[in-house]
Amino acid sequence: MTVSNGGAKRRLPSLAQLRAFAAVAEHLHFRDAAAAIGMSQPALSGAVAALEETLGVTLLERTTRKVLLSPAGERLAVRTKAVLAEMGALLAEADAVRAPFTGVLRLGVIPTVAPYLLPTVLRLVHDRYPDLDLQVHEEQTASLVDGLNTGRLDLLLLAVPLGVPGVVELPLFDEDFVLVTPLDHHLGGRTGIGREALKELNLLLLDEGHCLRDQALDICREAGREDAPVTTTAAGLSTLVQLVAGGLGVTLLPRTAVKVETTRSNQLMTGYFSDPAPTRRIALAMRTNAARSAEYQELATSLREALRPLPVRVLEGEAG
Repeated sequence: MTVSNGGAKRRLPSLAQLRAFAAVAEHLHFRDAAAAIGMSQPALSGAVAALEETLGVTLLERTTRKVLLSPAGERLAVRTKAVLAEMGALLAEADAVRAPFTGVLRLGVIPTVAPYLLPTVLRLVHDRYPDLDLQVHEEQTASLVDGLNTGRLDLLLLAVPLGVPGVVELPLFDEDFVLVTPLDHHLGGRTGIGREALKELNLLLLDEGHCLRDQALDICREAGREDAPVTTTAAGLSTLVQLVAGGLGVTLLPRTAVKVETTRSNQLMTGYFSDPAPTRRIALAMRTNAARSAEYQELATSLREALRPLPVRVLEGEAG
């Protein structure tokens, strides 16, 4: 191998040459050095001579009785040891990369999923994949998809379908929406609520940019509501639910959020829709040709099992 140095091409030492010289520098004996690295003595001697020729310096002073390092050899032996140590670290890192579920995994999660599913995700990773360095980023859908496409993120946990070219969705589960109302609301605590009831309700929504807002608006349109029922909005589900508790209206919550959000106030009731209830689908999403796609699919399989205790309908593991 050659390298350009100021326009002039120069040969580089080989690793075999460096290993041979490092062994001689350590043992100061050709036979012992050759035995230490599993090389024949003539091959070892030839490798050191080739290194001297490549570098253009004399590394060893040879006598009939012993081998000594030249002044140049003394200096370059330290560098050689460092180069070989770095090469060992490189190979060790490559082994670690090849090993599944090691290294960093940058997971992006939408805000309407993170508080309710992350405890399960983190527990799964801690118990089953202890060598995985999971880094979590909570962002809205558009930012997450951009991060996935640019390589800033490795995997997403969010509501689908996305309909984004180059992104593969690994469906995890479907979950119903429930109606959250003030304590004295006529639909509070009811079951079998028809979707058409949404046409007359003062529905509170999240701010623009949240996919849950768009899903709620879609549900309203499916129920026959033409206008956008927006008088008050909130940045997060916790605030939204507190607005309901204060009597400003009603809202839709995914089932996974109900236990966390509604237990913070005694001024709330929940109502359940008749079948088929409005739903959302949650999935992992990865780049189409992700190098770790097999790991991500295995993680999706493990996650489906871990999520079964939640009030969701776990899906079969097919990429979408």
